Amino acid sequence: MVELSVIVPFYNVQSYAPETLRSLRDNARADYEFILVDDCSTDATPEILERAEREIPGTVLIRHEKNGGLATARNTGLDAATGRYITFLDGDDWLAPGYYRELVDAISTLGCDFLRTDHVQCTARARTLARVPHGRRGVVTDPRAAILPAERSTSVDYAYAWAGIYRRRLLDDGLLHFTDGLRTAEDRPWIWRLHREAASFAVVGLLGVFYRRGVASSLTQIGDVRQLDFLRAFDQVVEETARDRDADVLLPKAVRTYCAIISHHLTSGRFEPHVARTLRRKSAAALRRMPADVLDAALDSMDVQRATRLRRLRRRPVDSREVAAR
Repeated sequence: MVELSVIVPFYNVQSYAPETLRSLRDNARADYEFILVDDCSTDATPEILERAEREIPGTVLIRHEKNGGLATARNTGLDAATGRYITFLDGDDWLAPGYYRELVDAISTLGCDFLRTDHVQCTARARTLARVPHGRRGVVTDPRAAILPAERSTSVDYAYAWAGIYRRRLLDDGLLHFTDGLRTAEDRPWIWRLHREAASFAVVGLLGVFYRRGVASSLTQIGDVRQLDFLRAFDQVVEETARDRDADVLLPKAVRTYCAIISHHLTSGRFEPHVARTLRRKSAAALRRMPADVLDAALDSMDVQRATRLRRLRRRPVDSREVAAR
């Protein structure tokens, strides 16, 4: 049986794909499979992946006929995965040699449903350690207990799918697929669902994933309308959490995080003018959709500057049809 399935979407990353693929080769084992999903790249990425399919043991190459985005590409990989464990990597990031062996050993030893790890953020030549915001290391615990407190950064705010490993039964139970078509923030509904519905998880201080920040082609660096998919993603988080058996406890965290992300985007300065106007309009509608009492409490808990900005936006006239839209 395949021990580990690694799902790696690629889209127009010809400058970075060779390093990503070299790191996969340095992690290859006879019982690992590397599922490379070419999301309809238009540069030299397809040719690079064809060579990798020939040269790296366990490689499976899948091509999309049209670009679907990261969430859809990951779902394609999940549908093809056969491993006992599953993990992800992005096509412009890379791994330390032998990292996957340590990762599989860790989850096998702990016996939990999923495991979260730290990572290294790489910007130009700078290297920064990014830690999972969870204090207890190497201890199996209830994922629901790690969602709170609402006013602090917790494990659901560390939403990187590739910073961890996941047991096969989570896929079989329908917990590992992403919301198809989301172009950004696709990890947010996904990580919230895992923490609400999986039985157990743990965090380990294992370093081995190198996350490349500031890539010009990355959607996080592009201020076009696709970035506004974060609204769809957090609408989903709020809607699903509102149906949870512990909604009264968990919903304040979901709403407060949504508000913080809206405020961040409003002040980021990255958007083209017409997209910034759409952002303000859609964010105002999103605030109107949130449970009023939970939103009031969330705004009261935030600093004056952010709370004032969001209260002002909340009062903005909004078409009722847009409030109803998701």
